[in-house]
Amino acid sequence: MIEIENKLLDGYTFIDLFAGLGGFHLALNSLGAKCVYANEWDVPAQKVYEKNFGIIPEGDITKVNEKTIPDHDILCAGFPCQAFSISGKQRGFEDSRGTLFFDVARIVKEKRPKVVFMENVKNFASHDGGKTISVIKATMEELGYSFNYKVLNAVDYNVPQKRERVYMVCFRNDLGISDFEYPEPMKLTKHVEDFLLDKCDETERLYVDRPDIYYNDVEDNQYSNKTIRLGIVNKGGQGERIYSTKGIAITLSAYGGGVFAKTGGYLIDKKPRKLHPRECARLMGFPDSYKISDSNHQAYKQFGNSVIINVLQYVAQEIGLSLLNSNHSRKVVWTNSDSKIGSNVAV
Repeated sequence: MIEIENKLLDGYTFIDLFAGLGGFHLALNSLGAKCVYANEWDVPAQKVYEKNFGIIPEGDITKVNEKTIPDHDILCAGFPCQAFSISGKQRGFEDSRGTLFFDVARIVKEKRPKVVFMENVKNFASHDGGKTISVIKATMEELGYSFNYKVLNAVDYNVPQKRERVYMVCFRNDLGISDFEYPEPMKLTKHVEDFLLDKCDETERLYVDRPDIYYNDVEDNQYSNKTIRLGIVNKGGQGERIYSTKGIAITLSAYGGGVFAKTGGYLIDKKPRKLHPRECARLMGFPDSYKISDSNHQAYKQFGNSVIINVLQYVAQEIGLSLLNSNHSRKVVWTNSDSKIGSNVAV
């Protein structure tokens, strides 16, 4: 994650819905905002969240009375992508019923936060021929909010992982914010090797030594802003590919099989291995001070489902600027020089 000197959200409060490991929490807190409520149904993730933030997330959002949620300025939600039962009719709030987004919408309707900040998988933007996101847009507009969305790739924000996600930002109409801009891409200066542990314990059983490992003729001596495949195990299916640490990482996944399941394989110290959970944490933007699950199985699943903190921070900076500009007649310009880049900086 990036170390931020300009606390653009100082004095603002937020809630963390579908909180997972608290990626939104870390991102907004780094800009000065305070979390006043969290919700996450998965019990193992709840425990990790509490261990790091001292907050026990409430479970099953579908059973939560929206009136009991604290007032807040910003609502954050990385809600799961569900099929919309009657998507396409574009009846807004009515069309969103039966989906988890409806729970976000009913909280927005009750609490009227200044900003709604949401994240979802890339395909959400094109799901059902674009009808699903049209329902989201219609719902937010019906509730009195603007609606902005854009697909951003982590590799474009100095995180060496191919991870494309759609980021949705909505402002309450009375704030008069109509010119929100997403952060500009930046040059990649880091690669997988910059996120590796100095030494990986052999007892972790991450290294793979099999007779069916095959390498291609690619020399592992060039840096790239793409993945660099060096070889395969078995037939080279999902979770059976070996990559260079001089390139970027494949998308971390919560599911999938193969000998390098969930992380992919990388040639490290001349031996192929999957990534350690702490290395996955770093590639998602979590600082080394973050306490991860004691279960590797849970840790891999949780980071595969998580958000890229760095990208959230960059988007949140733009949100902060828009809020600031809405309160001032002059235009404030943000430059990258106003923040310090660092993959393992604690907040």
